[in-house]
Amino acid sequence: MSYVRKPTNEELRFLRSIMNYQFMIDEADKVITDDVLLRVSKNTGRIRAVLDGATGKTIATLVASTHTFNLWLEGGLRLHRVVPKPKLRVIVFNEISDGVVEAKSTVFAKHVLSIDEDLRSGDEVLVVDEDDNLLCVGRLVLSPDEVMQLLVGPAVKVRECVKYESG
Repeated sequence: MSYVRKPTNEELRFLRSIMNYQFMIDEADKVITDDVLLRVSKNTGRIRAVLDGATGKTIATLVASTHTFNLWLEGGLRLHRVVPKPKLRVIVFNEISDGVVEAKSTVFAKHVLSIDEDLRSGDEVLVVDEDDNLLCVGRLVLSPDEVMQLLVGPAVKVRECVKYESG
């Protein structure tokens, strides 16, 4: 069980410092804004998730054992606006971008056009098309070198995808 509440200033600083460190940015205050809400465990009092204050959508969940974020679509959209291309991005071919969004499970290495070389296996990533449109957020399964050299196997385990309206 959990409950939702406003964060304290100290909690905001704590969460922003994690975001800055994990995603190698200096603008976490644009991702975790002052109007966010926190989902907190009733049993332990620990922060479990950061939510958008207006919509209630999950920005990111906090992994208690590692104090790192699992990024959700709302957080991916915010991060995508802040971080310049190609940072944190896995770029897939435009021809398969619709299939990636529909499948919502895995981006395979053979579909990757390019990738941020500074990423490491296990990092949270933004999956984008060639035009830098955000498609999905997920976790990198392989190192960037492996993704670009291998023609088989998963590259990104997708967590959540954008729902594009057709027409």
